[in-house]
Amino acid sequence: MKSASTTVTADVLVLGFGKGGKTAAHALVDAGQRVVLVEQSENMYGGTCPNVGCVPTKMLVHYANAKRLEDDAQEYFANSVAGVRWLTNEFRAGNFSALDAKSTATVITGTASFVDQHTVSVGAGEDRILVTAPTVLINTGSEPVVPDIPGLATSTHLVSSTDLVQRDQLPRRLVIIGGGYLGLEFAAIYRRFGTDVTVLEAADRLLAREDEDIAGAVSELLTDDGVRIVTGTRAINVHDEEHSSTITYEKGGQSETLMADAVLVAAGRRPAVAALDLEAAGVRTTARGAIEVDEQLRTSQPHIYALGDVNGGPQFTYVSLDDARVVLDQLLGHGKRTTADRVAVPHTLFTTPPLATAGLTETQARAEGRNIMVAFQRVADIVAMPRAYTVEETRGVMKFVIDADTDLILGAALLSIDAQEIINVVTLAMRHNITATALRDAIYTHPSSTEAFNEVIGSVRAG
Repeated sequence: MKSASTTVTADVLVLGFGKGGKTAAHALVDAGQRVVLVEQSENMYGGTCPNVGCVPTKMLVHYANAKRLEDDAQEYFANSVAGVRWLTNEFRAGNFSALDAKSTATVITGTASFVDQHTVSVGAGEDRILVTAPTVLINTGSEPVVPDIPGLATSTHLVSSTDLVQRDQLPRRLVIIGGGYLGLEFAAIYRRFGTDVTVLEAADRLLAREDEDIAGAVSELLTDDGVRIVTGTRAINVHDEEHSSTITYEKGGQSETLMADAVLVAAGRRPAVAALDLEAAGVRTTARGAIEVDEQLRTSQPHIYALGDVNGGPQFTYVSLDDARVVLDQLLGHGKRTTADRVAVPHTLFTTPPLATAGLTETQARAEGRNIMVAFQRVADIVAMPRAYTVEETRGVMKFVIDADTDLILGAALLSIDAQEIINVVTLAMRHNITATALRDAIYTHPSSTEAFNEVIGSVRAG
């Protein structure tokens, strides 16, 4: 039992066991530094991705796509969740032991709050520990935003994405408020498991940042799978019944209602900073509540860095990993790497098939006044992509936006089998100024998805 006066000193204090924090912690320990990592929950060793985010959701995508018509929906879902739990437990234990086993690393479980710019307090009373260090890394992630809709926050049927991936009871009716990446992924997953799914989206169409042809293809994909999508709508009330909730929403001036066994809010996430008492450390935040950072991820206190979702940047695990690279270059390297170095960062929406995008959309390129060419084909029409036929998934489209003056790829949107993989080939080309012609004329294995580039880019039309 620790006394109230217990103080632990370290060279570096890391707050949060996410991808950026744990990557930095490992590298710093291996460099001979004493590191203390504080994680709020023992269920989150390793961060969001392996516990309640990327790994369990993509595993559910796999299970959902493998479900057969003759499988009992509830039994199959429960078995799927059991498989997810086994894997996440293994990852969680592995993440903890890999770091805590190192002689100069210590993992402390508890909620940390700043006492001053070098010290945090963890726990209370006799269990209170003070941790102090000359360098501090904040990697506390983000949390879901619950809109101010009467009855929503207190509804017994309100679920978060974390709740859904941990429950083994398949909801019969799921209403999702918000049609962003998270909402659409869960819509696709649970519909394939057999749930009746409705998505309520405030905008006039899904994926407003994408070109209309791409957003339309995604909407068609989900609708064909049985997901009900209601756009241009606003949820105005949630009322609990004994075994379900009634969601009242407004569309076109008319009120409509839906019944749901579970209501998932997918209306965005905000930086998780409430418990940190940043004012005590003199750390400034932005108007949106994120920790304010420069291009080296330094906060208003130069010895304190913020990594991952908490700094208001793109909310992706691989961006948090790159944040760690930036910070480690400041602490162990030459101090030249910055967030401005990032070019063509890919994004993937894991529908079935997935949508992977990078760079400019056609709309953005035209708005910038660029002289462009566009290549666009339906996957079902790409003769040079037999991979799609061999796995019986020919839905989707491929689109490239190309600079007509330089032949460089400005952006791509790939809604196809293996899109989450082949987008990495595209972004590598973009980062190293490999032309569209070179990508078109490259030799690819057969049958593969990348060989579609031979044909799709060859279909380019002038802008």
